[in-house]
Amino acid sequence: MVDFMSKPRYDMADLVEITHILRSPGGCPWDQAQTHQSIRRNFLEETYEVCEALDNDDLELMKEELGDVLLQVVFHADIERDRGRFDFDDVCDRVCKKLIFRHPHVFGGDQSKSWEDCKALEKGQTTVSEKLDAVARSLPSLWRAEKLASKAKKNGAAWDETLPEAVERLESAEDLGKLLFACAQWAAAHQVDPEEALHGACEAFISQIAAEEQA
Repeated sequence: MVDFMSKPRYDMADLVEITHILRSPGGCPWDQAQTHQSIRRNFLEETYEVCEALDNDDLELMKEELGDVLLQVVFHADIERDRGRFDFDDVCDRVCKKLIFRHPHVFGGDQSKSWEDCKALEKGQTTVSEKLDAVARSLPSLWRAEKLASKAKKNGAAWDETLPEAVERLESAEDLGKLLFACAQWAAAHQVDPEEALHGACEAFISQIAAEEQA
């Protein structure tokens, strides 16, 4: 049994230490056995649960779910702390430097550069294809397509097939993919979140079926 101080209120340092205790010898066997990949899905699930708390404006649930996401960050950092590659302070250092560098209009620097300009400079991206390739492949495909289309538009590039053309060509799975990308490009051009649009359509479909059943 670990003797950890009982306090009326805990802070960030306590979370880092508690997580390390759980993963250390004498801690929790489950926590000790986890890897980046074994808890990867947990990170996604906790993030979606935060989104639900935000959507419902549930303050208590926000505190709980934001804490769960923060724990995921601390947990992954602690895995690397044990490996000697980086720790939670390194994570904080990196994001602080990023925020300062990408906000020259606030913290000083070349105020003619936008967030996107600063990001490209920071990442060493000099071509449009490099900027597009940096969009995470782990994103839901429709969301990633919208981000690609939006980023391409900002850099003077675009998908070479319009939405009506994509609809007319629809005959195969590949054609369907091109149609969905054309939809994402339309969404980017009209500042519409395609994931939210599809979510709304799903809810409308459920309501329609329910209404038909009650009729």
